[in-house]
Amino acid sequence: MIRALVESAFQTGYLSVESEGLLYQIVTMKSYQPEDLTALSALLDAVRAGQIKREACSNIRMELPKYKK
Repeated sequence: MIRALVESAFQTGYLSVESEGLLYQIVTMKSYQPEDLTALSALLDAVRAGQIKREACSNIRMELPKYKK
């Protein structure tokens, strides 16, 4: 799911409020794999670089979770 949301953001150039909410829920529930974090890291880097715009207007910091086996 994370990789599909990330791919969509890269295709459109925008991270929608809905996608950001889903990503937050997935990360909060810790239902991701190590390769999902790689995709999420690429997304966060693109957002920080301005390549992908956030639709959300909140000041919530997007952070990469630590993966624990």
